[in-house]
Amino acid sequence: MIKNAKKSKFNIKNDEKSQKKRTFNGIIFDSEMERKYYTDVLLPLKESGEVVSIELQPKFILQESYIKYGRKILPIYYVADFQVVYKDGSEITIDIKGLIPEVAKIKRKVFDKVYPGRTLKWITLSIKYGGWMECSELQRLRRNDKRGRNNAKADL
Repeated sequence: MIKNAKKSKFNIKNDEKSQKKRTFNGIIFDSEMERKYYTDVLLPLKESGEVVSIELQPKFILQESYIKYGRKILPIYYVADFQVVYKDGSEITIDIKGLIPEVAKIKRKVFDKVYPGRTLKWITLSIKYGGWMECSELQRLRRNDKRGRNNAKADL
């Protein structure tokens, strides 16, 4: 039992109740949404044979460590949620996002520069718009929805 439930550096509750919601087959995920994507999308694809392997928390180096002013500057990493290999040999790096912090946007740009051959997808869940989708698609749908409401108000 964890006493004095604290939040991790990623602002994740670490008490028993929230860990239970984020746990599947002994794996503690960073979020319920990440666990849900794993159980509802990735595992069925793996069981069907469409997916060959799923790696959890793959770590990509964006910048090596270096020495400046006599001090060691630590490396910068991008830690995604999943690395998925499909039966056709293609690989996709998946990160489940609820909100997208500014530092994530910067790290994604560096990731795309350092790993130009890798596909990185930010996936989110939207019940309103039909389920799992890429974050860019959700943003597009929300923009269009907002424009539609503004146009409807202009007609009144």
